[in-house]
Amino acid sequence: MLNFVRSIAFNALFYLNTLVYLVIALPTFFLPYRAIIAVARSWARTNLMLLRVVAGIKYEIRGREKVPKGPIIVASKHQSAWETFALVTLFDNPTFILKRELQWIPVFGWLTIKARMVPVNRGKGAQALHDMAERARIELADNRQLIIFPEGTRRAPGAEPRYKYGVSYLYAAEGVPCVPLALNSGLFWPRRSMRRVPGTVLVEICDPIPPGLDKDAFFERLKDAIETATARLIDEGRQEIARSG
Repeated sequence: MLNFVRSIAFNALFYLNTLVYLVIALPTFFLPYRAIIAVARSWARTNLMLLRVVAGIKYEIRGREKVPKGPIIVASKHQSAWETFALVTLFDNPTFILKRELQWIPVFGWLTIKARMVPVNRGKGAQALHDMAERARIELADNRQLIIFPEGTRRAPGAEPRYKYGVSYLYAAEGVPCVPLALNSGLFWPRRSMRRVPGTVLVEICDPIPPGLDKDAFFERLKDAIETATARLIDEGRQEIARSG
């Protein structure tokens, strides 16, 4: 019962916090794009604080020292809404690859345009990959960290992975290192659920994959790195949940 109350309280505060920050962000339409990144980082940190204080969910980052300097592609496991904001706090100048439809949402979508997020029009097939890579190249040239969820959508912890080929296309086109990122956030912030489970979200930054590999070799190396680390983190998270009852 207590966890139910904490979940409801956090969800209410999360949406209220988001609404407040959308208002705070409005003046950034008239400022350089780094201004909206700063607001987004503050919003994310506030959400993480609310998670810890209200819902009892902490987080731990492993392997920060592995992140190369300069432009990179960050290929992250996607289990929850948690990583859609928490990863903003991990990098100096992040940008996300996202569905074009998200940019149609009033205010929020417009702010993603201002923040120079990279949209993908999935309806355009192969042309969508070309357009994504061209736009990504512009952002990487500005020394940004390009975050992509290779499976395209959230997958429950332990679900069979479904990686899409777009990450390989992007890797081959851009010629920058790719950093695999594993996590277990879905144990504590389940997809399609209002429930929040107290515990520690674990994030592991794996060894960077240097540019220049064959597409297929890269694809297999990326999947193996993310899935191996994710399975270990899920096991750790489940043990923590079991100990806490």
